Amino acid sequence: MTVGVVGLGLIGGSIAKAIKYNTDNKVIGFDIDENVVLKARLLGAIDEEMTEQKISECDIIITGLYPEATKKYITDNARKFKKGAIVLDTCGVKEYVCEDMYRVARENGFTFIGTHPMAGLHLSGFEHSKVTMFSNASMLLVPSADTGINELEIVRKLFSAIGFTNIQNTTPEEHDRIIAFTSQLAHVVSNAYVKSPSAKLHKGFSAGSYKDLTRVAKLNEVMWTELFLENRENLIFEIDTIIENLTEYSKALKEHDAVTLKALLKEGRERKEKIDGMYKN
Repeated sequence: MTVGVVGLGLIGGSIAKAIKYNTDNKVIGFDIDENVVLKARLLGAIDEEMTEQKISECDIIITGLYPEATKKYITDNARKFKKGAIVLDTCGVKEYVCEDMYRVARENGFTFIGTHPMAGLHLSGFEHSKVTMFSNASMLLVPSADTGINELEIVRKLFSAIGFTNIQNTTPEEHDRIIAFTSQLAHVVSNAYVKSPSAKLHKGFSAGSYKDLTRVAKLNEVMWTELFLENRENLIFEIDTIIENLTEYSKALKEHDAVTLKALLKEGRERKEKIDGMYKN
């Protein structure tokens, strides 16, 4: 197959490298930065540049773009895609992207499947992309109700070949609701946490807990602003929920209420143990 990768940043670049290294597929790539395309060719991440004329050669097209840019690229090029081609996005939100793209795909004779690789770094750009980025990672697939079994199987086999070991289907609604908690809230909390006036004094006083909680504070504010706003209702719910929970801890401390504080801590520990137990292999 010929696989086209549009946007050779951290995720797109890693996908291109992984497909080239792990499969026999031809990989062509496009990025608005011509220097990135040149570097990708020199490093063997792609076989050649994905020009406008080569779009119709692709059996699979994977976009590594932000949501708004993803919708624009697919809509603008819908008539150029090969009939029967499979087009995949890699965005961190799905309701905003998928419903419109399902419609565009039906109208133009190709299949659109939303995907979300659950892997990445707090860094961005092709220079940080890795062939091993997706080793043992999870991949979420968001097909439409009329997506064919054959198309899904092709996509599953491709993602398995590049390292994904837990590939599961979901809906746009379920995806966005859960991602608001597992990913987006974590970035908000981490980003807010380092705004404490004590943060600048952490050296010598911090270890694993500080490192774990602050890792994703160093984020790409342009990308995350777009993702947060496109999933704002789900994210607002999660932020409001954690604020309510934190307020309970604060109240117990202010009132020197050891009984309530101990109960809150015990509840959190037991909740964590139960969750971990649910997902043990």
